[in-house]
Amino acid sequence: MAASQPLRAPFVVREGTGCAIRTRLKDLNGQDVEVLRLVGGHLGSLASRDLRVYAQAGFERNNRSWAVRKQALTAACSSRWAGAITKSTHDQYALARRAQAAHLHRLETTMKVIRHRLAQPLGAKGSKRAPGGYQSAREWRAKAQRLRVLEARHTQVAADWETGRVRVVRGGKRLATTRHHLEEAGLTEYGWRVRWEAARAFFSADGESGKRFGNETIRVTPDGEVSVKLPRPLEHLANAPHGRYVLTGRVEFRHRGEEWADRVSSNRAVAYEIRHDPVRDRWYLTASWKRPAVQTVPLETARAHGVIGVDMNADHLAAYRLDAHGNPVGEPRRFDYDLTGPASHRDAQLRHALTRLMHWAVRSGVGAVAIEDLHFSDSTTREKHGRRKRFRQTVSGIPTGRLKARIVNMAAEHRLTIVAVDPAYTSQWGAQHWQKPLTTANREMTRHDAAAIAIGRRALGHPVRRRTATPRIHQSDGYGHRAAQATPSARGREETRPSIPGQRTRFVPPDTEAKAGDQRAQHRSGHATEHEPWAQGSLPLSL
Repeated sequence: MAASQPLRAPFVVREGTGCAIRTRLKDLNGQDVEVLRLVGGHLGSLASRDLRVYAQAGFERNNRSWAVRKQALTAACSSRWAGAITKSTHDQYALARRAQAAHLHRLETTMKVIRHRLAQPLGAKGSKRAPGGYQSAREWRAKAQRLRVLEARHTQVAADWETGRVRVVRGGKRLATTRHHLEEAGLTEYGWRVRWEAARAFFSADGESGKRFGNETIRVTPDGEVSVKLPRPLEHLANAPHGRYVLTGRVEFRHRGEEWADRVSSNRAVAYEIRHDPVRDRWYLTASWKRPAVQTVPLETARAHGVIGVDMNADHLAAYRLDAHGNPVGEPRRFDYDLTGPASHRDAQLRHALTRLMHWAVRSGVGAVAIEDLHFSDSTTREKHGRRKRFRQTVSGIPTGRLKARIVNMAAEHRLTIVAVDPAYTSQWGAQHWQKPLTTANREMTRHDAAAIAIGRRALGHPVRRRTATPRIHQSDGYGHRAAQATPSARGREETRPSIPGQRTRFVPPDTEAKAGDQRAQHRSGHATEHEPWAQGSLPLSL
């Protein structure tokens, strides 16, 4: 089956230029904790107020309005804190606008599918291109009612989109809704309040190149001393000159510690953020900076030593190594992870699986890892897949965004290149052309392993589908072509056999060359005469 649209060419994924490391703020006394709570709560209230004003302003935004907002915030904190708050507001607004556009697109797609299914007769079967009708009149009426709800919601979201208004809940909408269901969440009012205040607190400051240790607002010295510039209403809590408060504990960055130390020693910009984990009652410090962009490795260089094709699934990564010619090498590998439980557990599981994948890729000697350029913007809607609830849950459970972000950054640390390919038909063609030929008595190939081979071959520029192998009934290609296993430049990869002059019979005319090849090697009768012109001899004289 051919694809309905041309496949996108594989490309090298550009690695991220940002870097962030985190460590724990240890040995804090009671006064340190109280100061951190007061500063975070005060700046959080200012950030909430600024976001509300900015979100309700619509499209009436310019440099003058930004200067007015920053001037009003400076009177309540400081100039640097005001700059950090306004920048965070702009980033939050931009993120909300992108989410609003995606939400609007999902509503339009869902309404289109519902209208199509409502127009179909009851029980009409669907196809791979379009779903069929609903199964019963009751379901038809329920979907008609849902369509009216979605249309009303779409009207409201479209109006907000036209006016530039966004709706954002600082601290998270889910946590805000949990306030009305404390018993179901297993929380008390005090426990919920602690989480709410921690989520709404603001304690981040951007770095400044040329300033002392790269940041004047939250300063961290190379020996681990942390000091904070207090807002003006809280300057009476300072224990150091110039309205600063120095924490009693020292910090140490174990991961990328040398790179961080080089930056702060040379006074290059480093941004810091202080967060409180109310569940564990711990404080953390995150340092981030921007690295110079590295030139992308050419695609031909990346796949010169073969690739490892990776098929992303809801509970594991299926990987297979391929050489430069597209031939599978060795055995398939599977890297499992469990995405149930809290976000910290899911993130750790994903990192562990990717770490094992990267270590195996380094040991294999390949230069690139091939993945699918997946995006499930339309595939997660329940209207597209009808009653296939389990399939929708499987598709929604694949961590495409988080996995792609992590695999690109982790591959850069191991000096590997990520090649993204078009995901069309990889699972279908892989199972059709590679699962059965590679299944042996000692190797059980799964559909996901075959998809990994298809992904790797597409990244190498080879076709995924294999042609039917030459039948054993004779040596010619009368019923098919050879399997496509070599490079595109290799002779005879998908072509028929080269034409041999002369007829394939024992009769060779005098003006025709003999067949190529030595027929003696095939042990045929009368082979010695096949290389000589045939002519009838004279009759014997005795007759």
